[in-house]
Amino acid sequence: MDPRRVAAQMAEPDRAIVALQKLLSIPFAGPLPENVPLTPALLRLDPMFDPLRSDPRFQKLAASPAPK
Repeated sequence: MDPRRVAAQMAEPDRAIVALQKLLSIPFAGPLPENVPLTPALLRLDPMFDPLRSDPRFQKLAASPAPK
């Protein structure tokens, strides 16, 4: 299982936020559709992140501009 999902769902916000910050900082170049990049838009839309929505650090990540 995806470690982001585990941390988000198991009420480990500190661990989840650190992982999300790291993943958002990595450029994405995967050619396959199942390798969907993590973007601020995905953070805003994916219900797996619902447990983190009230965390100001998560809100900042979700509001950040999309990587270029």
